Amino acid sequence: MHGEDKSEVLWLPTPEDQDYPNASGYLSLLGTDDVVSALVSALRDAPIEHRKAKDILRAARLVLLPPDNAHVASDLKKIRDGKRLSPILMVCGDLASGVPAQVADGYHRVCASYYTDENTDIPLKLARLPR
Repeated sequence: MHGEDKSEVLWLPTPEDQDYPNASGYLSLLGTDDVVSALVSALRDAPIEHRKAKDILRAARLVLLPPDNAHVASDLKKIRDGKRLSPILMVCGDLASGVPAQVADGYHRVCASYYTDENTDIPLKLARLPR
């Protein structure tokens, strides 16, 4: 399927409201309540940036989910139907210590975008771990 679907991926201007609690739920598996609260607040305040699908997956050290994964397939259908996807929420990794970036919300959307075009510019909000 890779490279076969050349539909343009359309994006909402800002993440959907439910994306932040989803990100919080995921991040709560990785950090303390204080750290998670600070990161979600930073995500809410972060400007929209753009990164390529292939770079997001590499920075987060995530495997590309198969196109028949239920959530990826659902997002691929949204892309084909011209529906807008929500921007991704990410936490920056740390190159010096080898900590990968985290896709706090939007892993399936990144994979669906990759199948459409690995060079898709994906809008995202990027937070950095509090120091």
